[in-house]
Parts: sequence; C-alpha cells; structure tokens
Amino acid sequence: MVEINNLVKRYGSKFAVDDISFSVGDGEIVGFLGPNGAGKSTTMNVLTGYLSATSGSVLVDGIDISQNPTKAKKLIGYLPEQPPLYIDMTVLEYLNFVFDLKGCQENKKLHIEEICNVTKIADVKKRLIRNLSKGYKQRVGIASALVGNPKFIILDEPTVGLDPKQIIEIRNLIRNLGKKHTVILSTHILSEVQAICDRIVVINGGKIVADGKTADINGEINQCSRYRVKVAGPSKLVCALIRNLVGVTYCEVYGEREGDAFTYTVESTPNIDIRKNLFRALADKGWPMLGMEPVGMELEDVFMRLINSTNENIKAKGGRK
Repeated sequence: MVEINNLVKRYGSKFAVDDISFSVGDGEIVGFLGPNGAGKSTTMNVLTGYLSATSGSVLVDGIDISQNPTKAKKLIGYLPEQPPLYIDMTVLEYLNFVFDLKGCQENKKLHIEEICNVTKIADVKKRLIRNLSKGYKQRVGIASALVGNPKFIILDEPTVGLDPKQIIEIRNLIRNLGKKHTVILSTHILSEVQAICDRIVVINGGKIVADGKTADINGEINQCSRYRVKVAGPSKLVCALIRNLVGVTYCEVYGEREGDAFTYTVESTPNIDIRKNLFRALADKGWPMLGMEPVGMELEDVFMRLINSTNENIKAKGGRK
C-alpha cells in the first residue's frame, strides 16, 4: 500500500500541494487526475523521492520515503512525463544500464527479455533509441520502470504527445501491468482514467477535491438529473422559461437548429421531477416538445464542475498563494 498523509509542498509562500491525504491499495489502478498546474507532478515527484516534502509523509509498504529512501525506492518503478532515455544507446544497452544502476538481483538476460516481451519492444531492442517513434520511446520508458520488478508503478502523463494508435497501445499495456502491479497514473486526460483506472483521485489547486471509484464518482459528486429536450420555439424564450421552472438548475441550447426546433440540455436538483411541469409550461406557450430523454452525466462534466467549484472556493477565501 502507498499512503500519503497530510502532504504539503510549498515554494516560498506558494502551495503546490496543500495538505493532501490518500492511499492506494495493493492491486489498484488509480488515476490521479487534475488540470495543468493542479499539483499532480509535484505529488508524483514527492511520492517517488525526487522532491522532499515541506511537511507530511509518504509511506511505501510502510516505509517512510524520507527516512529510508533507498529501501522505499526499490519498490517503485517511475516513468516521468519526459522519460530519461539515453538516446545514443540501443534499447538493450539502456535496459542493461538501468538494471546495473538499480543493483538488481534477478537473472539479467531473462529479466530484460521478459520486460521486452511484456512491453512489446523485443523487435526494436537492438535499435538506437534516438531512431524510435515516440510511442516506442514511451514503451522503453515503461520498460525501464519495470526493471527490478517493483511492486508499485507510477506513470506521469504516459500518453502525452502520442497519436491515437499509440495511445490505445500504451493504455492496453498499462491495463496489463495492473494485473501484477499497483499502478498510479497521473494525467489530465479524462478518457484516460475512464479507459484504464478502477478509481480516480481528483486534485485542483493543490487540494484533493474528489476520490472514488471511476464507475461511481458521477453519482457521488453530482446527483442532479439531466435531460435532453427538443422543443419547437424561439430558443432564447424557451431557455428563459425552462430556467425559471422550480427545480431547474441549468438550461442551455445543445446542438444545432433543426427547422424551428432546438435541443436543450436541462438539469434539475436531486429528487425533483421536472418533466410534467416542463411539459405543461411549454404547452401553455404553444411550443411543442418533440422529444425528451434522460442522459447520464459525463465524467468531463463532473470534472469541470469540481474544478470550477474549487476555483470559486479558493477565490472566496482569498486562496493560499
């Protein structure tokens, strides 16, 4: 298990990470999600021992990384956002170098061969790293993180700059790693956590703003009802009418005009069914409702609401800069 307790990282008066706590259990694939500048990479750097914390602690299988960094780091395989590759080496030379650098005890030839097969780089292992595509360079970076068979794999923005095919391949690789390792994946790409992770932790402004299972976080964070409604009528007036209905919290035009009809996204507060009142209000105005369907809240929507809500709170309190 990895445990982060009351972690603070401050640069002068600016808090990059502001008193965060969470844990990652054995065998979990956890997405550490947040916008650029939220504190993700700083947290990853403290977690892996690259940076010291201002206060708080990081425990890796019960080992405090600040007190016993060598022992703790042996349990961690880390891929930074920019993989530290020696591009004038071949893939095989580089992995042999990393093996020796880490002081690994495994059979070198068999261990590196297994890693090459797992990461699917066996066919390029004799090529210079400088001549590889970005996707293959990411694979080599992940392979270097696997050297020594660490229990915990930490990946910082592993698919940034890759093309769609490479992204799918790296995501599949990370999923497979999750079968034998605990994986922490730092990213700002929402589809990444949906495709890979069992659980997500959302950070913004250096603070944890959500923590839950990927499948459940919609309902845990924002439980309002959402509908897609098609109405024939003047869009500005229809929107104004809907917004004034009891229980409605949001209404905007969704999509393009179809004849004299527009489609609207409408949200209501929990436990208030707005459908009958909405139908009657539109009928009274002579604006036919041509369709209505419930729609689920996307993770993107939840994410933006969390970020916006946090930003508003920080502004209201004056923030800690």
